[in-house]
Amino acid sequence: MKGFRSGPAPIQQTVNRLVLPVVVSVIAVVATILVLLAAHTMRYNELLHNVTTASEFNQDFKTNIDQKMYYYVIGSRYSEGLPLDEVQDAQQLARELLNTTTQRESRLAISSVLHLCENLEEKIYQIRDTESYDERQAQLENNINVITSLIQEYMYNYLYYEAVQLNALQHDMQLRLATELVLLILGTAALLAFLMRRTLRIGRSVTGPITALCTRMEQIGNGDLQRHEPVASDIRELRTLSEGVEEMAGRLHTLLEEATQKQATLRRMELALLQAQINPHFLYNTMDTIIWLIEAGKSQEATQMVSDLSNFFRHSLSKGKDIITLAEEESHVRSYLQIQQARYADILRYTIDLPDKFGAVRIPKLTLQPLVENALYHGIKMKRGMGHIYILGKQEGEDLVLQVTDDGAGMSEERLQQLIRSMENGERVGFGLSTIHERLRLLFGPGYGLTIHSREGVGTTVFVRIPRQTEKEETGETHPVPADSGGLAAVGV
Repeated sequence: MKGFRSGPAPIQQTVNRLVLPVVVSVIAVVATILVLLAAHTMRYNELLHNVTTASEFNQDFKTNIDQKMYYYVIGSRYSEGLPLDEVQDAQQLARELLNTTTQRESRLAISSVLHLCENLEEKIYQIRDTESYDERQAQLENNINVITSLIQEYMYNYLYYEAVQLNALQHDMQLRLATELVLLILGTAALLAFLMRRTLRIGRSVTGPITALCTRMEQIGNGDLQRHEPVASDIRELRTLSEGVEEMAGRLHTLLEEATQKQATLRRMELALLQAQINPHFLYNTMDTIIWLIEAGKSQEATQMVSDLSNFFRHSLSKGKDIITLAEEESHVRSYLQIQQARYADILRYTIDLPDKFGAVRIPKLTLQPLVENALYHGIKMKRGMGHIYILGKQEGEDLVLQVTDDGAGMSEERLQQLIRSMENGERVGFGLSTIHERLRLLFGPGYGLTIHSREGVGTTVFVRIPRQTEKEETGETHPVPADSGGLAAVGV
C-alpha cells in the first residue's frame, strides 16, 4: 500500500505483552500452592497412617502374647503354640513404621520397639528350650511380661510423639494456607490492577481509530467508495485495515469471511476447553458409540444415549452435594449402565432391584457407580463372555445393605485376602475400593463399609453397609425409613 511506513507494533504483540505476564504469574502461583498443599497432604497422611497403624498394633499385642505364652508355659489345652508369628509380624510392622518415620524421638521409640521385639523372640525360644516348669514360669514373669510391657510403653511414646508432630503439622498447614490465601488475594488484586491499567490504555488506542473506521465503513456501505480518508492510528493492523478499506473496498466480502472463520475458531477453542473439564476416556468412548448409532440410522438409541450421558454428568455434579439419596445414586448408576450396555451389548446384562422404601436413604455420592465400574472392567470384561451385574438392596436391622454382584472372572483366595487387608489398612491398592470403604467408615463408623466375597471363575460380590436413615438438609433431623413399602426391579437387557 502506497505511503505506508512500518513502525507501530502489531496488536497481537501488544496483547501478548499484556496477557503473557498475567498467565505466567497465575500459573506460577497456582502451581506453587498445589505443590505446597501436596507436600503437606502427603506428610499429614503419612503421620496419620503411622498413628493409625501403631494404635492397632498397640491395642492387642501385649494381651495376645502374654496370654499365649501363659497357656504354653502351663501346658493348657487352649494353647495355640508359641506366638512367633505375632512377634515377627510386629517386627515387620515396626520396620515399616521406622521407614516412614522422620521425627527423632519417634524413631528412637519405634527403634526401641523393634529391638524389644527381637529380644522377645529370643526369650520365647529360650522358654521353648527350657524343660523345668518353674524356670519357664520365672522366665515368663521376668522376661516375657516385662518385655511386652516395655513394648507397649514405647509404642505409647511413639504414638505421643507422632500425635504431637501431627498436631504441629496441622497447625502449620492452617497457617500456611492462610498466608497463601492472603498472598493469592493480594497477587490477584495486583494482577487485576495491572491488567485494568494496560487494558484501558490499549482500549483507548484501539477504540478511537475503530470508531472512525466504523464511520468510514458505513460511508462505504452507503456507496461512498471514492474518497480516500485513512484513519490515523499507532497500531499497525488498524492502519493497514484503514488503507485496505480505502484501496480495496472490493475485498469486503473476503474480510467478512475471514471474520467468520475467526469466530468459528474461537468456538472450537471454547469447546476444547469444555471437553478438557470432562473425563476424556469415558466421554470419548461414549461419543464414539453415539456417532456409530447415528451413522447406523439408530436415531432413537442415539437420543437415549445422549439423555443418559446428560443424566450421568448431572448426577455426578449433584449441585455440589456430597451426600445424596439412594434414588439419585440409583439414577446415576442406571445412566452409567445404560451407556455401557450400548457399548458392550454382547457381554453385559444388568439387574437393579432397590425397593422404593429405600429411595430417601442418604448415601455418599459415587458409592455404587465405582463398584459397578469395577464389576464391569475387572469382572465381566475379564470373563470374555456374556456376564450379568446385579444391584440389590435389603434391610438388616437398622442398616441398609446394598449388594453389587457380577458373574465375571472373580478373584483367587490369595488376591481376595490381599485386597481385604489393603482395605483394612487403608492402602490405595486393589481396585480402588479402599477409598470407598474408608470413606464409609469415617462417615458412619467402623461397623460400616464394604465386604467382599469372590471366587475365581465364579464372580464377585461387594456388600455396602450404611445406616438406614434419611436426613433433612435444612434441619439435620434424622428419620427412619418406613419398614413397609413397595419396590421396583429394573433389568437391563
